[in-house]
Amino acid sequence: MTDQQQFVDDESHLEALQAQFMVGLECTQAGHLDRAAELFRNILKKEPRLAEPRMELARLLLDTGQVDEASEQLAEAISVFEKGGQWIDEIPENTVLSAAYALLGESFQRQANVDEVVFGQPEKWKRLMEKAKAAFARAKTLDPENTEASLRAADLGAEPTESP
Repeated sequence: MTDQQQFVDDESHLEALQAQFMVGLECTQAGHLDRAAELFRNILKKEPRLAEPRMELARLLLDTGQVDEASEQLAEAISVFEKGGQWIDEIPENTVLSAAYALLGESFQRQANVDEVVFGQPEKWKRLMEKAKAAFARAKTLDPENTEASLRAADLGAEPTESP
């Protein structure tokens, strides 16, 4: 197989995954969260280096209370993005990375606000809130137009930063 043929095969593989990704987004919008999560997981089984399906899966996990797994997915997605691994390039890289950091901040905040942490583990609460603060500040730095991240960063007293 020539290098050109391998490139074409890789592109068709990604095109099929992108179609599946779009169906996953449609399922999410229609409220079919289990089906959407299944589609995003299937994409990641075939191509684990894709950040966007990880982000969408993490968003679903957050929405369904699976915060620890969401945080893991977001950390991996951010790692892929920071290595230049953006898959769908219709949205500017900083905008997508900002959204990932904002979701990560939300996941840290949700982990911190669990009763057992709030009332029984003050050091863990403080550590998670600092992580949330840093993530929102990073999101704000990456995309000053990300109003949600800006508001949440301000609520936590966060200053823009280069890394969480």
